[in-house]
Amino acid sequence: MYLSVKKVKPLANYILELTFENKEKKLFDVKPYLDTGLFRTLKDEKFFRMVKISYDSIEWPNGVDLDPEVLYEKGKVILKETV
Repeated sequence: MYLSVKKVKPLANYILELTFENKEKKLFDVKPYLDTGLFRTLKDEKFFRMVKISYDSIEWPNGVDLDPEVLYEKGKVILKETV
């Protein structure tokens, strides 16, 4: 089972700040993907910043998306909610 992405904020240097349904925040580096397939279009920083929530993950206007499991597993924790 995976956690849904509830918020996405594009940062400098092709980093995404993601908030998941469990309130955990992670940073995800998109740079390793920028030289493959349609991800090349994200090299345009204006386009990169057009990322949005789509269902339970993220997507860009050209349909490029990332699996929420990948985002969660490979993201670096910046805030873990303690309840």
